[in-house]
Amino acid sequence: MLTHLTIALDMMGGDYGPRSSIPAAVKAVNQNPHLSLILCGNHQVISEGLEKLDSLHHPRLKIKHCNEVVTNSCEPAQALRRKKDASMRIALDLVKSGEAQACVSSGNTGALFLIATHVLKVLPGVKRPALISAVPTETKDPVYLLDLGANVYCEPQTLFQFGVMGSVVASQRLGIERPRVSLLNIGSEDIKGHEGIKQAAELMRKCNQLNYIGYSEGSDIFTGKAHVIVCDGFVGNVALKTCEGIAKLIMHKFTKALKKHVFYKALAFLLRPVIKKMYKRVNPDQYNGASLVGLRGIVVKSHGNASNKAFLAAIEEAAREVERQIPEKIQAVFEQINAAAVLPSSSKIE
Repeated sequence: MLTHLTIALDMMGGDYGPRSSIPAAVKAVNQNPHLSLILCGNHQVISEGLEKLDSLHHPRLKIKHCNEVVTNSCEPAQALRRKKDASMRIALDLVKSGEAQACVSSGNTGALFLIATHVLKVLPGVKRPALISAVPTETKDPVYLLDLGANVYCEPQTLFQFGVMGSVVASQRLGIERPRVSLLNIGSEDIKGHEGIKQAAELMRKCNQLNYIGYSEGSDIFTGKAHVIVCDGFVGNVALKTCEGIAKLIMHKFTKALKKHVFYKALAFLLRPVIKKMYKRVNPDQYNGASLVGLRGIVVKSHGNASNKAFLAAIEEAAREVERQIPEKIQAVFEQINAAAVLPSSSKIE
């Protein structure tokens, strides 16, 4: 474990802004004695929030005043050009300068993707960064799904690179040397899917650094068939939000049913430990924190509607990535692939 790490937080982004990020920041530093946080946003708002939690003078919480905010309705290109004093931009600048080792934001996804790519740049050999997050499965291990919305359309080469980056993340997080990698498709047979998917599959089959196991269907996401499932950002974003919606629906229906009858209420009391364990297993908050992988720095995207607990999970995810040196490990694998002449010459590291 690192003796000290610093993470920059975009305190103003998302649906709840400081109402969510301030309690999460306070809890994060109280839980981790090695962690310092730079809170980027409106100084007065953040100070008032910290004061309410008796944490205004916490030695490992530093406020970085910012005059602007990247709103959810802000066009990404406009945010890049005109919002240079926004909390999101300043947090990313702190990572670039080395003052922080990672950035966490629940703000505008498109703007975060564009600004992070502009400020931090992609790793050598990487065409485009991708958003990756864990999704619970029937097994003890989650599945890592990418891309989750950063790239709506992806070329075969890009999907291949997502597979490589996803494999590195899963390997580090799960402690597995060769995670199973799959492509999300409309069927498991080799003849299924459009030409781009087939070309991506061929690239993955030829890569010795990947343990490619073929196609997965939507119903395979939760089975544990693969440790990594690759798709374009449009499909991935829909799939992730569908997963979250299903989890919430099941728990809502289950809770509602238990309240209908006195016998069910008594049963619920007896089964409370089991119910809590099950809810903890599927609760989307614990999986909050999609990592923007492929950059020369660590960026974690929290849900826009993240609760205090969910934003805390994103901070914890950023800390884990710093400790595991995810960008450096991704770069090392791409260098191995280049050396094996798997990538086309146009994608080789200069």
